[in-house]
Amino acid sequence: MKHPIYQVDAFTSQIFKGNPAAVMPLEKWLPDETLQALAAENNLSETAFFVRESGAGGSDFHIRWFTPNIEVPLCGHATLASAWVIFNKLGWAEETIRFHSKSGPLGVQKTADNWLVLDFPNFSVEERETPAILAEALGGAPATVFYVPADANYMMVLENEAAVKATQPDMRLLRELDNLGLIVTAPGETADFVSRYFAPGAGLDEDPVTGSIHSVLVPYWAEKLGKTRLEARQLSTRGGLLRCALKGDRVAIAGQAAFYMEGTVHLE
Repeated sequence: MKHPIYQVDAFTSQIFKGNPAAVMPLEKWLPDETLQALAAENNLSETAFFVRESGAGGSDFHIRWFTPNIEVPLCGHATLASAWVIFNKLGWAEETIRFHSKSGPLGVQKTADNWLVLDFPNFSVEERETPAILAEALGGAPATVFYVPADANYMMVLENEAAVKATQPDMRLLRELDNLGLIVTAPGETADFVSRYFAPGAGLDEDPVTGSIHSVLVPYWAEKLGKTRLEARQLSTRGGLLRCALKGDRVAIAGQAAFYMEGTVHLE
């Protein structure tokens, strides 16, 4: 059995920047253990798999995302990369792609200047006392953090962009939290807000650029800054730029993509 595979750098216009994702279109679903093995072999933060649907149920494709360790309920950069492949390699003629996913319906629209706009859910947060393990993992952690029930992340708000850049959490302790990961964020100097994302629960020490966490960050910063259109930067080594908008119970997350390579996977 032969399957096409693509690799696309998301939330950037340059290769070797942003967040690389593997994308595998399938004619039908392979066994879950095969999907997980493929993601482990690709060894990227996420591999996206999708299967064509009829559109009768309101979607064009069913999409799933796997880290090298687990399947995750939502992934922004690999959805953006999948949309790039569908638009540019599979000859999709419509302006919008509709995905069915574990997090409900998702959309991707291509703009005239070739940005891709993700239509994602708006995730609520719960303010909590900072867990002792989390406080120990980050020296000088604030007394309270936010928990995201929809995806089992913690979000910590820091004072400024420099503090986000300087964050060096103890990954061993973060793994003991038994959740997906930790978002650190602050008001930005180079954008409206900045962030980093550490996800040892998904097998990733730090994710380069994470679209899905902006389902939390955009509504939070929209309220704090009193604006519904925001520019965001993720401050990993590779870095990424996102243009975001709060739209009621939905969040628009826009980014660019840079095509890196394509090939064929051979499964016996």
